[in-house]
Amino acid sequence: MKRIYTAHDPTEAHLVKGLIEADGIEAIVQGEHLFPLRGSLPVTADTNPSVWVVNDMDFDQGRTIAQAYDRGARASQTPAPHWHCPQCGEELEGQFTACWKCGAIRPLA
Repeated sequence: MKRIYTAHDPTEAHLVKGLIEADGIEAIVQGEHLFPLRGSLPVTADTNPSVWVVNDMDFDQGRTIAQAYDRGARASQTPAPHWHCPQCGEELEGQFTACWKCGAIRPLA
């Protein structure tokens, strides 16, 4: 058995496990029972929930899936750039899809 991913919480660990199992790889989550003890235990790779492949031969494929998930998760945390309303010129933060001032819809990029 080999560890392929260290998660931030049990939910993320089970999500990654599900992605790996969807590709036909047997995986397990370990360490999720330690999560409620955060604050009492040091936060390390050994105390965070982690995903392990059962068969060592599946390590490379499982790790590739976990890394792809990790890249996607980080990319979704990148804030969208500000934009200007084409109708009234108001500057808006990237997460908004319509202008708060005039109601115009954000143009497609």
